[in-house]
Amino acid sequence: MENRTYHHGNLRAALVAAGVELARTGGPSAVVLRAVSREAGVSHNAAYRHFADHQDLLAAVAARCMEQLGLLMVERTAQVAADDPAPRAWARLAAIGRAYVDFALTEHGWFRTAFSGAAAHGAKHPRPPQDGGGTDPYTLLAARLDELVEVGELPPERRPGAEYTAWSAVHGLADLLVDGPLRDLPADELGLAVETVLAAVARGL
Repeated sequence: MENRTYHHGNLRAALVAAGVELARTGGPSAVVLRAVSREAGVSHNAAYRHFADHQDLLAAVAARCMEQLGLLMVERTAQVAADDPAPRAWARLAAIGRAYVDFALTEHGWFRTAFSGAAAHGAKHPRPPQDGGGTDPYTLLAARLDELVEVGELPPERRPGAEYTAWSAVHGLADLLVDGPLRDLPADELGLAVETVLAAVARGL
């Protein structure tokens, strides 16, 4: 079985990809070495050559799930059509907030896995790429806040630490909608909840 997987590419990448697919439907509890090995078509022992333990594998899968969130944020940012710098900056910030909640609601498994705590296993705080790109959600949020400063909408002295306020508010709502008491919120109320939180974040900045 191992030869079949090695033949079509890197085994570690294949294992992570299998873990991502399992996480999509089953969340972090579905990402176990034996199941991932079976999904990738290799023996259980083969996985241990690339991952020290279950947490090591889960951390790699969580990072990929976080990347999926970042990709959606990038996509939604690119869709903003406003021409004027100030309205565009606010619209882009709101776009990544809505993307965050949409991701949580449509990809429960990936959302739960991305924030399962596994990412902290041997991981360091993300650093912005040199070209300003990338798919790290924290970096993408920071870029939108920096943009508000650049267009004169956010006073520079209020910029430090603004990520924590914005992320905490949106993540808190997303968590309440997915696994908390707001999970059965009617569709019309859901939209109101999202826009209310985003407006509160904007006022707070």
